Amino acid sequence: MYQFILGKISTLSAGPVASALAEQAPQGARRSAWLAGRALLSHALSPSPLPEIVFGEQGKPAFVDDNPFWFNLSHSGDDIALFISDQGEVGCDIEVVRPRENWQALANAVFSVAEHQELERETPEDKLPAFWRIWTRKEAIVKQRGGSAWQIVSIDSAATQLHSVSHVAFGSLSLAVCTPTPFTLTSDLIARP
Repeated sequence: MYQFILGKISTLSAGPVASALAEQAPQGARRSAWLAGRALLSHALSPSPLPEIVFGEQGKPAFVDDNPFWFNLSHSGDDIALFISDQGEVGCDIEVVRPRENWQALANAVFSVAEHQELERETPEDKLPAFWRIWTRKEAIVKQRGGSAWQIVSIDSAATQLHSVSHVAFGSLSLAVCTPTPFTLTSDLIARP
């Protein structure tokens, strides 16, 4: 089972689950996203209570050992995504497709030869969305492995025989998932809390 849930940080971080967890939430810039993530997890696992969450060496969150689910969270702007599985480790990434001044230099620094070829096949007006498509795939793979952002340069998201990665454009969002078993993310599989 794979479940992909998309929500708004501003709404989720002000809801009843967030209010109940407010004392546990960190202070500062990440507070709202932390609360929204816990609200999405609570929604996905309902009616069960939210299990204890631990963090791996690189900071990847996971449920304690006796829980049969794996999950990953990602946020961009006011949007937050949760990808949950009973099949094994998963990764997800979400990005608002937006202009970025240095996107071509960033692509030159971290994209593989095959990813560059994919980008070059696009029309000029489709190059920026293609950049975000490739970027989110790479991030989803790194996150599935529990790695750090610095490892993105070593990931080739075009090498499909090495991992199961799927992407979908959803409005102004670029969404990607990496799974231990074959899975295709489509817009009709995206749930809202």
